[in-house]
Amino acid sequence: MSSQANADDDLMNVARQLFKPIPSVVPAVKDNPITHEKIELGKMLFFDPRLSASEIISCNSCHNLSTGGVDAGPTSVGHGWQQGPRRAPTVYNAVFNVAQFWDGRAADLKAQAKGPVQASVEMNATPDHVIKTLNSMTDYVFMFQKAFPNEASPVTFDNVAKSIEAFEATLITPAAPFDQYLEGDVNALDDQQKAGLKLFIEKGCSSCHNGINVGGQDYFPFGASERPSTALLPTADKGRFAVTKAPTDEYVFRAAPLRNVALRAPYFHSGQVWSLKQAVAVMAQTQLGAKLSDKEVDDIVAFLESLTGQLPKIEYPILPTRTDATPYPSLAK
Repeated sequence: MSSQANADDDLMNVARQLFKPIPSVVPAVKDNPITHEKIELGKMLFFDPRLSASEIISCNSCHNLSTGGVDAGPTSVGHGWQQGPRRAPTVYNAVFNVAQFWDGRAADLKAQAKGPVQASVEMNATPDHVIKTLNSMTDYVFMFQKAFPNEASPVTFDNVAKSIEAFEATLITPAAPFDQYLEGDVNALDDQQKAGLKLFIEKGCSSCHNGINVGGQDYFPFGASERPSTALLPTADKGRFAVTKAPTDEYVFRAAPLRNVALRAPYFHSGQVWSLKQAVAVMAQTQLGAKLSDKEVDDIVAFLESLTGQLPKIEYPILPTRTDATPYPSLAK
């Protein structure tokens, strides 16, 4: 065996210890059996803007499935054109994260689904508004009965969240070149991508960005080596501290999952970096205390581009028609 072949084998073996391929089947989620009926209902709810007070904002507004599971701006625009404080995390592969949101305040996708609906800066609705809206349309009531057949009154806010979670669990992106590499195809990555993978591991990027989602598994301070500018790290947003109130969690955030990262600029929780190359350089300097050469940055970016998987084809649903009992939209704050 040639020395190059040995080096390729060594790199693949190390990579397999740090990362896992995304499966091609929908993963199970805790306390919520995934069924076809829940998935179909959850898809409708995900796209239905009538769950919001204004009836113009849906889950897909901020987690656009056409643009990497995120929206186009640095931070999302919600009810009454209010600007949210953080970049919307991607919904693709979110089922594999240890918790949801940048600060991990939601344990799972069920809990996450309830947050934006009720947040005044996002959808600005209430559980009562959601349930009244859904009960006003017979097609929705029938779909809830099919999705939750053992419940006498299945149209509940909890079941809305469970349905959305079931749909979002299907939003996985397997078969990226990196997945094929982890599964044994040494030629799935080109030489530059392999060089980038080697750097990603040796420089220490993989100490935070590892596992099936290449991140999303733990929490780390932003600025572990050197504090970023206030544009990247606004002083008012103390990250996980808002959840735990522990002083050691000030400016601590969940490590961003890097699957499909090339699809979803801008970067960081503040959404202030539009270039993936710049994001890599910033992370090296602020987290690792390293200044990378242009070639090293280019190689790591090439590796990150190999994390783009096959996005599911989602047919835009035709939603139930409103009735006279459906609440009217409201722009009141």
